[in-house]
Amino acid sequence: MSFLSYEVRNSVAEIMLNNPPVNALSEQMLDEYLAYLEQAAADDAVRAVIVGSHVPGRFCAGLNLAAVHAEGAAKFRSLLDRLYIKMTDLQFSMGKPTIAAIGGTARGGGMTLAISCDMIVASRTATFGYPEIDAGVLPSIHFTHLPRIIGRHRAFELLFSGRAFDAHEAMGMGLISKLVDEGQEMDEARALAQLMCGKSPEVMRFGRAAFMQANDNGYRQAVTAAADSFCNIAMSASAREGIAAFVEKRKPKW
Repeated sequence: MSFLSYEVRNSVAEIMLNNPPVNALSEQMLDEYLAYLEQAAADDAVRAVIVGSHVPGRFCAGLNLAAVHAEGAAKFRSLLDRLYIKMTDLQFSMGKPTIAAIGGTARGGGMTLAISCDMIVASRTATFGYPEIDAGVLPSIHFTHLPRIIGRHRAFELLFSGRAFDAHEAMGMGLISKLVDEGQEMDEARALAQLMCGKSPEVMRFGRAAFMQANDNGYRQAVTAAADSFCNIAMSASAREGIAAFVEKRKPKW
């Protein structure tokens, strides 16, 4: 069973999540996503990449916590090796621009997918959030990059309140690149991708590599530590209770 689709249109690879109802991330889904990123990176005919969703009103809800609850917290390590470490390395060395097109909800690991891209186009009805804290785990990868984008104090409030926020707030904080009307996110992402496709592929490849190096600031090194901190807390009693409460749709008993 495939959880994504891959199509090259006008020199742009479109990777579309398709795992209803909420595009929850499993190992198989992440493996497929990483394989498509590798395919796009290796294809000289592809000059830009768009990551979007075929599920109406959903971009990605993050990790499949129901599967983690069923199989045990040790499953987090295999998931985070893919979502944190392998995806970060692939995006770093893509050699061509990547654009996230968000037309619905993006939460947790969905935020990780989006923020790993070079640009984010979102509809005005899109919503965002880092709800990991409410399930007794940590959005640890975002501890490194989010304060750099929106400032330490705003980042702390979002990461530790777990609240959702809308696209207008995200735009005001500099989290997204473009804000469009509902249903127009893929059209705008395609237009932006075509603009990038008009540049020299060689200059884009070298320029993006230089940009990534200049903005890394130890980020990739911090990703492994982020995976470790996530997994360490995921083994705690609080995390077990938080995940159980999430799956059982009840309030946790801290």
